[in-house]
Amino acid sequence: MGMVRLRLSGMNCAACAQRIEKGLKQVDGVKDARVNFATGQATVELEPKDAGLEKVIKKVRDLGYDVVLDHVELGLGGMSCAACAQRIEKKLASLPGVVRAAVNFAASKASIDYDGTSLTAQDMIRAVADLGYRAFLAGDEAAGDREQAEREAEIRRQKKLFIFAAVLSLPLVLYMFGEMLHWMWLPKIIFNHYFQFGLATAVQFVAGGQFYRDAYRTLKSGGANMSVLVALGTTAAYAYSTAVTFFGKTLGRSDVYFETGAIVITLIILGRLLEAIAKGRTFEAIKKLMGLAPKTARVIRDGREVDIPVAEVQVGDIVVVRPGEKIPVDGIIIEGASAVDESMLTGESLPVDKGVGDTVVGATLNKHGAFKFRAEKVGRDTVLSQIIRVVEEAQGSKAPIQRLADVISGYFVPAVVAVAVLTFFLWYFFLDPGNFTRALINFTAVLVIACPCALGLATPTSIMVGTGKGAENGILFKGGEYLEKAHKLQAIVLDKTGTITRGEPRLTDVLPLNGFTREEVLFLAASAERGSEHPLGTAVVAGAEEEGLALATPSDFKAIPGQGVSARVNGRDVRIGNRRLLNESGVDFAQFEEELTRLENEGKTAMLLAVDGRLAGMVAVADTVKEHAVEGIAEIKRLGLKVYMLTGDNRRTADAIARQVGIEEVLAEVLPEEKARKVEELKRQGLTVGMVGDGINDAPALAVADVGFAIGTGTDVAIEAADITLMRGDLRGIAAAIQLSRATMRNIKENLFWALAYNTLGIPVAAAGLLSPVIAGAAMAFSSVSVVTNALRLRRWRYRPLAGKTA
Repeated sequence: MGMVRLRLSGMNCAACAQRIEKGLKQVDGVKDARVNFATGQATVELEPKDAGLEKVIKKVRDLGYDVVLDHVELGLGGMSCAACAQRIEKKLASLPGVVRAAVNFAASKASIDYDGTSLTAQDMIRAVADLGYRAFLAGDEAAGDREQAEREAEIRRQKKLFIFAAVLSLPLVLYMFGEMLHWMWLPKIIFNHYFQFGLATAVQFVAGGQFYRDAYRTLKSGGANMSVLVALGTTAAYAYSTAVTFFGKTLGRSDVYFETGAIVITLIILGRLLEAIAKGRTFEAIKKLMGLAPKTARVIRDGREVDIPVAEVQVGDIVVVRPGEKIPVDGIIIEGASAVDESMLTGESLPVDKGVGDTVVGATLNKHGAFKFRAEKVGRDTVLSQIIRVVEEAQGSKAPIQRLADVISGYFVPAVVAVAVLTFFLWYFFLDPGNFTRALINFTAVLVIACPCALGLATPTSIMVGTGKGAENGILFKGGEYLEKAHKLQAIVLDKTGTITRGEPRLTDVLPLNGFTREEVLFLAASAERGSEHPLGTAVVAGAEEEGLALATPSDFKAIPGQGVSARVNGRDVRIGNRRLLNESGVDFAQFEEELTRLENEGKTAMLLAVDGRLAGMVAVADTVKEHAVEGIAEIKRLGLKVYMLTGDNRRTADAIARQVGIEEVLAEVLPEEKARKVEELKRQGLTVGMVGDGINDAPALAVADVGFAIGTGTDVAIEAADITLMRGDLRGIAAAIQLSRATMRNIKENLFWALAYNTLGIPVAAAGLLSPVIAGAAMAFSSVSVVTNALRLRRWRYRPLAGKTA
């Protein structure tokens, strides 16, 4: 079955995620499992034959948690007997992500429970169609966003519980201040222990019931989490106060602390409420991406235009797009032209001109023209779906820096309980002998000050916001690991062709000589080259056509391998090629050798033009440098990285291009199969190396590098090819990715510092008796909120060129 992702519910802190991860790894047939507390997702790698999702889901539920599944009803057609139903059921059950499939032959319906991150209803419909049957959506139940609905339900639940707990805790707060400040004007009922007992009991077991339930499930499965700490701490204060209320005379005590447990529970619920609201914002990038896709498409069926749901568009459909409409799926224009806003894909605000033969991408915005295109990629195969998938996988991944937090979280709760018990005994027997009340208060403070949540949220929340922010700017990080690695890069290796240069020769120079005009030279050279299929000849023809010249059709065309071409143009003998061609033709060009050498030193391929046996001029062709290449390379250098250019070109041409873009380190005359070895050599020098290529021809070198960057134009880039994909063919994206990585890592380190410092300082202070449980509870509740809020600051990140500053 391979890799599957499951959405989980019921987790309250990082310790829960650790316990589920540990439990899943024990399931037979599970090769690996990762659970991300911040995203609420588990990524499970299954052996093909040994394990099914049922075992995995059962394990999660046995541990006291749940898996969020989607449900869909399909109407079926074409069945003739129960065997057909069995066949369809078996096929549906075999699809990755399907947990349960039941086909009812009599009702002609299929009922499927599945994980919506692994497949869609359209995937199931296509699977049924592959068997020769018909399937269609019987309702819209699959369309609901279960995950968002669950988050909203959790926020509503915690809000109600907070209001309930706050109202009932208010008299207990007044009692606390009344005792401290001697507010004797308060109503006497507030000081009544039985009245306080009634209020505290409601808060403890109604509002706080969630902690008891969660603690029970956790302990039952052999684990411990934050709920255990809260339940233990507040129960201790509540139980002591209850005993004093009913047996105070027998015990010889009259002091009660009902307010401690009630206020702590109220504050922790408030913390959960604020945390749930803040965590919801970390999903905004994904929600924004999902919201880009249009809901309907206008296709031509039976010779007329009809509007259908996007999910029903098939490969090969002819789709009509009018001005101002979103393009529904990926395809190729077959009629018409327009300018398309691809900013959702690349971050580039300027519209891109599109015409017949050009590729268009789903969810981009058509500006002015109308056109028709043939659908090439639909459903999960579209560029937008791939982007969403990459971002989701990245947000669900763990960065190496998180391992420390994971290790600490695994031992955290048992260690805190041990410290709390030790605190109680030290105070009761040594520091303040016999003072049960003080020992109990300090015991409770230690339990409620500890917060494994802040530690568990420190890394994943920043990773989620960072990867989402990257996607908004056309930078796709394949995982948290690469988001972390990018900030450590010391050297960037740029493949020349297609990365620094456009990858296609263009006409750069036309030099008329011996009385010929520029227009004559270009007309004769291009007309002669019209019969050529060589890239250099094609570039000359394209350059002439761009200038609006009407070219002649050559006769007696002859391609001379390794030299050039000869032809007759309008009755004149025309030869265009290198020195050897003109030497063999007896044409003297010695006096212009210096000019020829100058062009070649600029990295251009210079061609000599002879007309009727006399030198008429020169034309030069070169692979031109991309727009913003110079600026992008300068930015990388300002960030403190070494920049290398890697190319198969000869040394002279390579140096000429390098000089144009400001690169000093050049690796020239490198064969394609040697690129990976060159990257390895740099790594052996102790450098952390990033390799930038087109993601297709440079795959081995990208794989060998510490971080591989694939750079493209959004529509043709291979998203899966590298660790980081730059959707815009712009070298400034490399600097932006490194800047974003540095900002994210800085944010993670801030979060980890505060989470570790909070727990490291808070627990000893509470154990020393310097914190009341109420203040400890408030601090604990807001520590995780502060971590998530700090991570959300990354949403304000913008790429800012250093513009002359030194890194």
